[in-house]
Amino acid sequence: MGKAKFVAGLMTLALTSGCVATRASEKAEVSPDPQVMLVSSFHLANNNRDLINLPIEDVTAPHRQEEIKQLVDNLARWRPTKIVLEWPQSDQDGLDERYQAYLDGELELSAKEQDQIGFRLAEVLGHTNVYAVDWNESFPGEWADYDFLTWAKENGQEDRLTTFVKYGQEKLDQQAERMRQQSIVEWYFDLNQPEVREQDHRVYFDLATFGNNERNPGASWVGGWYGRNLRIFNNIRDTLEPRDRVLILYGSGHTYLLNRFFHESELAEVVDPRPYIR
Repeated sequence: MGKAKFVAGLMTLALTSGCVATRASEKAEVSPDPQVMLVSSFHLANNNRDLINLPIEDVTAPHRQEEIKQLVDNLARWRPTKIVLEWPQSDQDGLDERYQAYLDGELELSAKEQDQIGFRLAEVLGHTNVYAVDWNESFPGEWADYDFLTWAKENGQEDRLTTFVKYGQEKLDQQAERMRQQSIVEWYFDLNQPEVREQDHRVYFDLATFGNNERNPGASWVGGWYGRNLRIFNNIRDTLEPRDRVLILYGSGHTYLLNRFFHESELAEVVDPRPYIR
């Protein structure tokens, strides 16, 4: 975790499978209000920046590439009018240049989900640009006010923190083993189950307990996490226009909160991605 950077959220601790009763229509209904589809994503390049990390196999392997193309074709059935990506809003120009290089056949795609899914989906749909909406800048104030890792070590909580991390990592290692037997379409279908999003979010309540009434860096960090997602929500809001269908491809740690923000604000109709994923 960088000293003064808002690091990426913790990965999902466990996945469960479920079923969807409804099937997607091949033609999305046109609404006068904007619609958003939040697609929870793995960090396919596995940047290992989180406290607990999911080992992801090489998605550039030929059979995984075919599966990603199938996922992209499935998502394209919703016919989104805009694709929103987890990319710094301050670097929209950089994202534009990268996407244009891809369209021009001058870019070898990285393993990142922005490239593998976001760029491919936008190309299939004939979009000339994609949208950068991320915000991941420094915390306000002193980093010590948010540093629950150091607080735990200095206040007799290191064993509890170690147990927390060990348990979470064991669950993700088990998940990685299951994923090796699944297709990427199945990965994303499972990851976008409502109960999985809730499990993914529940971990932040555990983090908030690292502290006391005098100093509670865990709660402060989680408060900052909510603040980061509100900034992201505001950035997405700026992209919305009437009748838009905006597909938001974002790390799984973010989508529970973003989903709640859209529901509670009534800013846009939220569309379930699962019937389109599979």
